[in-house]
Amino acid sequence: MRAHEPIAARHRDAAYPLVLLGAFGLVAAALGVSPWYRQDWLLENLLVFVAVSILLLTYRRQRLSNAAYTLLFAFFLLHEIGAHYTYSEVPYESWIASLSGVNIAEQLGWQRNHYDRLIHFAYGLLIARPAIELLRHVAPPKGVWIYVLPVLFILSHSAIYELIEWTAALVFGGDLGTAYLGTQGDEWDSQKDMACAAGGVVLAVTIMAVGGFMPGTRTSSRAQPG
Repeated sequence: MRAHEPIAARHRDAAYPLVLLGAFGLVAAALGVSPWYRQDWLLENLLVFVAVSILLLTYRRQRLSNAAYTLLFAFFLLHEIGAHYTYSEVPYESWIASLSGVNIAEQLGWQRNHYDRLIHFAYGLLIARPAIELLRHVAPPKGVWIYVLPVLFILSHSAIYELIEWTAALVFGGDLGTAYLGTQGDEWDSQKDMACAAGGVVLAVTIMAVGGFMPGTRTSSRAQPG
């Protein structure tokens, strides 16, 4: 925000993340009223509660751009849909069929529910910019590391999440552990999930690099983050 801009505009800019937080709270509450599996919903949302709490606690001293908060908001909404139904049972096929008349699973020969793959890809694609802004704040990268570190950041979190899933499945076991793990019988599920996240972040970094929006680059340094 530039110094000569009106105070009212600054206030609107500062309030934007709080508006998103309120909207997310309403959606999360609505989807949490009658989730398909209450215990899985609670388990799926533990990390969300932690993440949102950290964003709130660090808001004043580590303010992200409005664009970054928008991307976080979009990712959390996608996650809440998965938490409501459980990832392996999100009825996206019927939604697409009702809108287009096309059975996407039949057309593509899918044998499983791929909503979890979408979320892992979305994690890389949507969290890339918030991760870049965070890295710029705590450990500003230089040179080629401007592009490499965001990819490694997302990949490390993707691997950590797979370990958390594995641990939760061992601890809780039974139907809850199976629902949270969500492998759907695929022995390479963890590797494919991490590959989806990698594809998402590489695409995001590429788009931002081509568009000149990478924080720390000559083009982006002339513009304020949106």
